[in-house]
Amino acid sequence: MMKPKILAVVGPTASGKTGLSIELAKAYGGEVISADSMQIYKGMDIATAKPSAEEMQGIKHHLIDFLDSDQSYSVGQFVIDANKAASDIISRDKLPILCGGTGLYVDSFLNGIDFINNSSSDMIRTDLEILAEEKGVEYMLEKLAAFDPVSAEKLEEQKNLKRIIRAIEFYMVTGITISEQNEKSRQLSSKYDHLIIGLTASDRQFLYDRINKRVDSMIEHGLIDEAKAVLSSDLSDTSSKAIGYKQLAPYINGESELEPCIDRIKTETRRYAKRQLTWFKRNEEIIWINIDEFNNPAEIADYAKSIISDRGFLDG
Repeated sequence: MMKPKILAVVGPTASGKTGLSIELAKAYGGEVISADSMQIYKGMDIATAKPSAEEMQGIKHHLIDFLDSDQSYSVGQFVIDANKAASDIISRDKLPILCGGTGLYVDSFLNGIDFINNSSSDMIRTDLEILAEEKGVEYMLEKLAAFDPVSAEKLEEQKNLKRIIRAIEFYMVTGITISEQNEKSRQLSSKYDHLIIGLTASDRQFLYDRINKRVDSMIEHGLIDEAKAVLSSDLSDTSSKAIGYKQLAPYINGESELEPCIDRIKTETRRYAKRQLTWFKRNEEIIWINIDEFNNPAEIADYAKSIISDRGFLDG
């Protein structure tokens, strides 16, 4: 029995993923499933580069703008929600197009990762959080590496303490490492036949220049007022990680001039783009397009369509 088809458009921030996914949706009768961990939040529009109704051009988008900022969200919940969205799209004879730069979301969904139940413990997690506060992130990485060097290596660069604690907690509760669980889940294989197109640039500075210009545009279009509103609301562990708000806090609080805060947003966004590229470059399935080799988005879209056509992905 043939698996249903899913296109995916991935890559770093400011590479043009949203625009390309919309063009492909228009061309192939598709709808977009967002794989962006910050565009899920209401009221967080400018900083997350959430597409406006005008930019969507009538293309239906799923998993955007549906959660309050005080709510946490996990990759496990994303996989559940993305599967529901894909099933809905396919049931209406449309093509699901996954679009986003949150690599963990993309990989977990496309590879059919099964996040088993009963793999958490509030008591264990609290103890680990206290230990982390006392000993620091490097100590927790060493603790994880003692039994799960694969996960420790993946988490080394980002030093995401929450994910490190989660990996340790998973092992303490289930008796297996989270990397082993992920490998077992991959062996079940995805329920979808997927093709992944990645956007990048042969000249990294080209991408960084796009990021810098985008941040300037965000400021012009009201990011400061949005930051005031977001920072005055309750934020979850997830939503608080959005770039563009806390960097403006010193200016909003009268503790800094504006330019240094804008520079910090640009720096943090460039660092995030680098981490995104590091993550995606590990995936040998991705077919890469260098956006700096084309004159405009239309040419990039045409080339993406040629990739899809040459591989006969949507034939039959």
